[in-house]
Amino acid sequence: MVSSKDTEAQVKPAPKASGTSRPRGRPRSFDRETALEKAILAFWEHGYEATSVSDLTRVMDIGAPSLYAAFGDKRSLFDEVVREYGQRYGSFGDRALAEEPTARAAVERTLREAAAEYTAPGRPHGCLVIHAATNCSTPGVEESLRARRNANIAALESRIRAEIAAGELPAGTNAAALARHAGAVIQGMSQQARDGASREELEAVAEIAMAIWPRT
Repeated sequence: MVSSKDTEAQVKPAPKASGTSRPRGRPRSFDRETALEKAILAFWEHGYEATSVSDLTRVMDIGAPSLYAAFGDKRSLFDEVVREYGQRYGSFGDRALAEEPTARAAVERTLREAAAEYTAPGRPHGCLVIHAATNCSTPGVEESLRARRNANIAALESRIRAEIAAGELPAGTNAAALARHAGAVIQGMSQQARDGASREELEAVAEIAMAIWPRT
């Protein structure tokens, strides 16, 4: 026969787990990478200044508290967007400079790939780093993008100078002007893409631009 005490022992609830084992807060209810991609497209299409926090929460499909918790403020999100854009969409120029045997080949490949990348269907045209700070009044945003653009030109200039020193380019070549010319063509192609130029039209621009490249 089971005593009343035995019965109470059987039905007695198990002790609650200590507070350290309970989950802390609500789990994130969105995919961070997907939300970041949507932010990239928003800033790419409209620029920093014209993209509000409410625009971001709408396109990213998250609330403002979730945005701030996951990405920080708008400027912090934009800085991450620029870095991620460079990895996902804007690295073709760096790869060309690293992989091609000459500066000329690197620029030719960069311009050809820019024509394709800047007009690719299904996403904004042109380059985020070139256009996202247009009419921007937020301190630091334009400066950070300008620094990125100038760093690209400086890297190309350094490569050109090395080839001049090695006799692979004519001794009288103006390395700074040649690198700046390449940068101007790339930036112009980006704007032309935003204005509706096709890939074929930009490839024609690239071909003409390469015609001035000096040869030994």
